[in-house]
Order: sequence, then structure tokens, then C-alpha cells
Amino acid sequence: MARLLLVVVVGLFAALGAGPAQAADGYRYWSFWQRGGDGGSWAYATQGPSSARPDDGDMIGFRFAVSEDSNDATRPRGMADFAAVCADTPATDGTKRVAVVIDFGTAADAADHRTPPAPRTECARVGADASAGEALAAVAKPLRYNSAALLCAISGYPESGCGDKMSGSVDAHAAPKGDGDDGKADGDSASGGPSAGLIGGLAAVVLLGAAAVWQARRRRA
Repeated sequence: MARLLLVVVVGLFAALGAGPAQAADGYRYWSFWQRGGDGGSWAYATQGPSSARPDDGDMIGFRFAVSEDSNDATRPRGMADFAAVCADTPATDGTKRVAVVIDFGTAADAADHRTPPAPRTECARVGADASAGEALAAVAKPLRYNSAALLCAISGYPESGCGDKMSGSVDAHAAPKGDGDDGKADGDSASGGPSAGLIGGLAAVVLLGAAAVWQARRRRA
């Protein structure tokens, strides 16, 4: 009887542990990033492109991807720094140079799952007081915005949609990763599967039921 109980409990734990992870909601959109010209990692911008004003020698990045929120957003790929991007653009009085990194994402991020344009880098020469949005417009037209001033498309990509909600189809992005990879992080182990309380409760029900059957058989004997 003890062996039977053990088999039942182990089977219960295995079945629950193999259950599908909970689905997450996310949005397909262009995220905006900043970093200094001396390299370092990308930082999610705290202002929108129309408000942020990078300095001469700074870098701005844009990545199209499906993300749950700003903490989960995917960084632009590539290791190019300002010196490499703007090597052929000398400084001039009254202007500034901003390195622009544009990452169109992957086929998994595209609404139609087709391969998007390859990532690219551009050196924007703009007025000294220009915003990040103006720097982007100088090198990546046409841009498309919605009525709430959300950036919807860069260089015409994507052709339609803007911040579309994706229900139950988002890969886990626990946190942004380094510049040299695809930006995806390993899934958060706490985000999927049944809770320990649920497993324990169901196991207790199984044990109590088996104990009742054993006692009934004992009385008959």
C-alpha cells in the first residue's frame, strides 16, 4: 500500500510540474534606448524620443520586439560604438552628431513572422538642440506615429499596427540582456507552473483518499 501511495504522489507531482507555463500578455512596439558614446550597456530611455536631447557623441537605439513592459524590453543588438558609426562624419560648429542604432527585430517579433530588415547604424548630424526623434528622422524616414505620439514605424517598418497587444503568446523576457545577443533572457522560474501550495493541497487529498480506502479494506478483513 505504501508503494502505491508513493507512486500516486510522484505521478501527481510529475504531471503538475509538466504543465504549460502561464501565458503572458505583451505588446509589439519600438522601444527607445540610450547610451554614452564611450560604450557601456544600453539603458531604457526615461523620456520619449521627442523629449530626450542627446549630446554630441551620444548613441540612441531603437528595437522592435514583443515585450511585456519596459522592464522586459529587448535591447538593440550589436556592439558598434559612436566612433565606429560616426567615423566619417566630422564635427562642425552649431551641430551635433548622434549615432543611431536601428534594430528591426526578428521574424518571431514580426506580425507576419517574415524576416524583417537587417539592423543598421547611421550617424545623424542635427542641430545642437535637436531631439532624439529629430536625429532619428534625419536618417530613417519615413517615421509613423499614432495620435498619442507613440512611435509606430521606422523607415516604414512595420507597415501597419502600433503597440498591438499580444495575448498569451509572449516568450519570457525576464530582463534585458547584453548587446551581443538577441536580447532575450531566460524565463523566470516563478512565472509558470502550479504553486507549491496547490501541489501540496492536491497531494494531501490523494493521501487522505488512499488512507480511507486502506482503512475500509482493513475493517472488512
